[in-house]
Amino acid sequence: MKKELRLSGSGGQGLILGGIILAEAAINSDMNAVQSQSYGPEARGGASKAEVIISDEEIHFPKVRKPAFLLCLTQKSFDKYSIDLADDAILMVDSSVNIGDNVVTKNIYSVPILKTAAEKIGRSMVANIVALGAIREITNVVSQEALKEAVLNRVPAGTEDLNARALEEGALLVRK
Repeated sequence: MKKELRLSGSGGQGLILGGIILAEAAINSDMNAVQSQSYGPEARGGASKAEVIISDEEIHFPKVRKPAFLLCLTQKSFDKYSIDLADDAILMVDSSVNIGDNVVTKNIYSVPILKTAAEKIGRSMVANIVALGAIREITNVVSQEALKEAVLNRVPAGTEDLNARALEEGALLVRK
């Protein structure tokens, strides 16, 4: 099993931390994982992506070539990163993103990640954790327990309950 995942959006949405958390959850589950990141020169608002490769075998090349899973939280990230999707890839976009007709994959999830973080959780800054809950539910790439443990290890002290709730809300978005 080898999965290449790309998480994209804009700087400040916490997707690089999300990639780190996902890789840590895989490593804690006795899998191999590598994580890389890229962002524009802007501190906030510029293009941002985190890439994670998870495998039960050795990983010989640390960059995502053809993502099996792509998350896009912004229109700009969708326009930039959806061009190299495989036919059988899974595409998950925030419900604010317009995907149009030019997407090759039929595995598309439009999920209100940003709205859920802002309105249901009450904190926009947990959109990355909401997204992780949805990603795990769709891909089953790591266990719920491993992901929750990795989230709680990485979030600031005092925000554990908030982030645990965000993770669960993300999973519920896909289960519905």
